[in-house]
Amino acid sequence: MPHLPISHPFIKRLIRTIRREYLDRVLFWNVSDLERKLNDFKGYYNGHRVHAALDGKTPEQVNGDLLPTPAQLDRFAWMSHRRGLFQTPVAV
Repeated sequence: MPHLPISHPFIKRLIRTIRREYLDRVLFWNVSDLERKLNDFKGYYNGHRVHAALDGKTPEQVNGDLLPTPAQLDRFAWMSHRRGLFQTPVAV
């Protein structure tokens, strides 16, 4: 149909992920607080959260920005992100 906006499926998926995994769990007080929290989530999303579409790698690993270190499976701890909202295992 003419003159209808076309939605981009990748952007809709990203917005749904951000809302489901973060905004539905966090309160924000104003625009600057929301921007700060979304910027923190961006760091978690790109640096620590693995993606199924990237074969279990983070976007930073795919870009070569961050090389993963081999983990000893018998020695690990949990790294907390966003004041305990998310946790990822890390080698110790």
